[in-house]
Amino acid sequence: MQIICVSIDWCPSQRSKPSMAHKTLEFRARYRAGIPRWYSPWAHGGFVLAYGLACLVILGRSLHDVRPLEWLVVPMALALFNLGEYSVHKNLGHVKRRFSALFYKRHTGDHHSFFVEGLMAHETRQDWRVIFFPPWLIVVFSVGAAAAWLLLSPLNQNVATLFAQSLIGGYLGYEIFHACEHLPQNHWVARLPWISQMHRLHELHHRRDLMHERNFNIVFPLTDWLSGTLHWEPRETPIDLNKATFMRHEVDIDGHPEEVLAYARTVTRWPEWHPSSLRVSGPSGPLDVNTRFDEDIHAGGKAGHLRWQVTQCEPSSHWQARAWGQHGLKLVVTYTVTPCAQGTRFVRTLHYQLPGILKLLDVLVLRKKIERESALSMVQLREACVASKPHAGNG
Repeated sequence: MQIICVSIDWCPSQRSKPSMAHKTLEFRARYRAGIPRWYSPWAHGGFVLAYGLACLVILGRSLHDVRPLEWLVVPMALALFNLGEYSVHKNLGHVKRRFSALFYKRHTGDHHSFFVEGLMAHETRQDWRVIFFPPWLIVVFSVGAAAAWLLLSPLNQNVATLFAQSLIGGYLGYEIFHACEHLPQNHWVARLPWISQMHRLHELHHRRDLMHERNFNIVFPLTDWLSGTLHWEPRETPIDLNKATFMRHEVDIDGHPEEVLAYARTVTRWPEWHPSSLRVSGPSGPLDVNTRFDEDIHAGGKAGHLRWQVTQCEPSSHWQARAWGQHGLKLVVTYTVTPCAQGTRFVRTLHYQLPGILKLLDVLVLRKKIERESALSMVQLREACVASKPHAGNG
């Protein structure tokens, strides 16, 4: 392994912002502190379920000799509920309007601040307060279902009853599925068929760059599919570090560790100093935990595209991101900074893993090329920093 040490005499200063994970945890602490001590998720969820089931039973008493054709109202009503769920969620929960400001605040303001991708599971009994709808809402909804029953009963009482029951059932289904979608990923309920698919779709909906545009259905993504707002990505399996190719390079930099790391985790500047990086599409400035970005690369003589996610960030000591590419490529890059005599010792480590026969190609060809490119990146990092000086280019 080749390790290259060079001295860099400049690094731009930039104060780091709190990470997204830290902001979420701070919001959770504030939100939980505002919940009364007597709050019980069992009473909350139990009331909604008991009330909804009672409505279904009471309505069911008016059913008599239901004919096969009358049963068709059930899928029609559920499809209507699916459309309504989608429309309310998308147009009121994610668009601030004067008449629905309270709903917008509770949904986008509270729910999407409390749960973000990577922090989706409830942790305490208080967390159910921000998952369930307020208990009074099912009462209001049942009044609307009762009004629909009254309007349709003169035409056909069975159709009216099945229609109202389907609406109530849709509401209960929403609450139940939404609760399941905030269970831990490895919970046996979250792994059940259908629920596991909706669990993943809802997790993607909570991603910052998707939450206002994709995956608004909770129980079944019918309207999302019809409207073109359905977005699916499989969960990426983590890299096996024990089987991955490992590389390490370090450089001494004249600068404060936090400033050095802030520069290194400004990923839009990677093409300036890393020969494998062609183009980075993502936020500017130093990136925090859970931030995603894309990169076009040409590494080891092969062109490719990487999807990145920042997994760790401590502004004064280390930063880590993982990526997935074509043909099963997985990699993890880690930056570590520590004080040294020259200012800061910056260490870049790379783990990457290729599947199947590509492992042989890595041993024979790719590894040596990637090693040379990684070593060269340290030299070009120095050149990029010097070129970025305000007086650069004056001789």
